[in-house]
Amino acid sequence: MKYYGYGVYSGADNMRIDSEILDNAILNQETEPIFRLYGWSPKCISLGRNQKGDFLTEEIDVVRRLTGGRALLHDDEITYSFVSPVSAVPNGETIIESYKYISGILIDFFKTLGVELDFGENKRVSTHFDYCMLLSTGADVCYQGKKIIGSAQYRKNGYILQHGSILFGYDKELLEKLFNEEVKGITTVSRILPNLSKNEFISKFETYISNF
Repeated sequence: MKYYGYGVYSGADNMRIDSEILDNAILNQETEPIFRLYGWSPKCISLGRNQKGDFLTEEIDVVRRLTGGRALLHDDEITYSFVSPVSAVPNGETIIESYKYISGILIDFFKTLGVELDFGENKRVSTHFDYCMLLSTGADVCYQGKKIIGSAQYRKNGYILQHGSILFGYDKELLEKLFNEEVKGITTVSRILPNLSKNEFISKFETYISNF
């Protein structure tokens, strides 16, 4: 697996980089997966590919993702992206199975930290903006029933782009202000592993992926 080292970029740059990695993989007919870890500065809201673009705020950047899903605040998190030919993913033609395979890489990493994650049940709550982390499918990743990793996928010319948000922490007050609703049913790395810093988490993740 090829790996792009962790970096922190603006929302627009992050979406551009993911798009370029996908397009270059298609152009060069890459045969092995490409994995990237990144952060966001400043904090940013991303909208799903087909989501209505009526989420406007002067407080924070807003960008649109290639992938589907609902609005997501990118703040205290580590984001991953995974680009691969469909043929390199077991049962890659099946969307749900490809989600589970890719998310399984993250689940296996958390096991090295002594944390058992699993796939959540399909769950939907009443929410005005359908905040992404409040919605759960059988392909999302949870800790003791609470969502910790949300992912979305896009396909183009026989290739998959999946990226997702690994919540390290979150600003409950800001989320509830932006989305005008109660935030519950999610958890974070910092709550599960309070003695692990974000830099340590990233370093361990990079070592794991580099040896994958």
